[in-house]
Amino acid sequence: MRAGGDVEERSATWLELFYDLVFVVTVAELVGLLSAGSSPPSVFAYVALFVPVWWGWIGSTFYATRFDTDDLAHRLMTAVELFAVVALAVNVHGAFGETSRGFALAYAVLRGVLVIKYIGASRAVPEARPLTIRYARGFGLDAGLWFASVFVPLPYRFGLWALGLLVSFGTPITAGSLHGELPPHASHLPERFGLFTIIVLGESVVGLVHGASEQTFSLLAFLVGAFCVAVVFSLWWIYFDNLDGAAIRAAVAAGRTADYQRWLYAHFPLAVGLAAVGVGIDHLLVADPALRLPAADRWLLCGALAVVFSAIGLIHRTTDACANRPVRTQSLHRFGGAGAVLVVAVLGGPLTPFAVAGVLVVICVTQVILDLRERESTAEFSVGG
Repeated sequence: MRAGGDVEERSATWLELFYDLVFVVTVAELVGLLSAGSSPPSVFAYVALFVPVWWGWIGSTFYATRFDTDDLAHRLMTAVELFAVVALAVNVHGAFGETSRGFALAYAVLRGVLVIKYIGASRAVPEARPLTIRYARGFGLDAGLWFASVFVPLPYRFGLWALGLLVSFGTPITAGSLHGELPPHASHLPERFGLFTIIVLGESVVGLVHGASEQTFSLLAFLVGAFCVAVVFSLWWIYFDNLDGAAIRAAVAAGRTADYQRWLYAHFPLAVGLAAVGVGIDHLLVADPALRLPAADRWLLCGALAVVFSAIGLIHRTTDACANRPVRTQSLHRFGGAGAVLVVAVLGGPLTPFAVAGVLVVICVTQVILDLRERESTAEFSVGG
């Protein structure tokens, strides 16, 4: 077993890609939960359940990026994790009711296997023990609280879930300089986050296809679909055209662990928002393009897009700060885009799906154009300097 930071270049393994594939199903079930109803309780349930699912993926990803191993024991433990992820997906729809015990057990198993991995890493990599033992204890308490919740009646069970997640989130946040002593891999980790982002962005494509298939063909419906394709492509562009490992490299070079942790946690609202955009696009396409778009559907799509723009803006800001660059205008563009989308949500009551899609595509494509202009001006400044 090797510490991930000791490897200069590293890409995702086939096992990691298979692991992501199983998470595709879980994310799809979460999206289905939101698609069934966009009321405030449904949105709350969607976001609340996304937290342990996303955090489960984060746990395995950070272990893999630090400890480069692909032996038989690791594969078998990953197989158990995959089983737990499938169980999470199966129990998503009733996680706040009749299947809450199954959901809690699945999450407890997922975190329990991670604890076993960290205990093994502490023995195989002695220099990593301060961090691995800390993680084993914190994540072990998290797993124990979720397991104990199985024997606690509703609604108190959810209090143990929240406490477990609080302990689990606090474990790496309070690790301080230990992150710098054993940093995650500077090229592998951004790639892994990029792959997960592709997964949730793919839900927008699924929503687009489903919504289009439910609509009777007309020029108006075709244009709405085309606008939605442009929106999804624009979101891909502004995130992946700026994806790099500056935050991780800063943690390695200067111990600026707080910056890379902000980079990490900003990806949660990004994932939540991107998956919700797919539901919003689905509802937009299913609606009659010539009638007013229902307020709930308008707020769902615009709210999700605003969250996505804001999250990408935070990621831009963190990356620039880590790389010791002046904060570029890209983050301001993203925040401005979020504000513009919220204006559509607030004032767009009279708008049809065609009009809403038309305004949103203008906002999204403008974000791409602004990035291209800044890239061009930056290149000209570099040449002139």
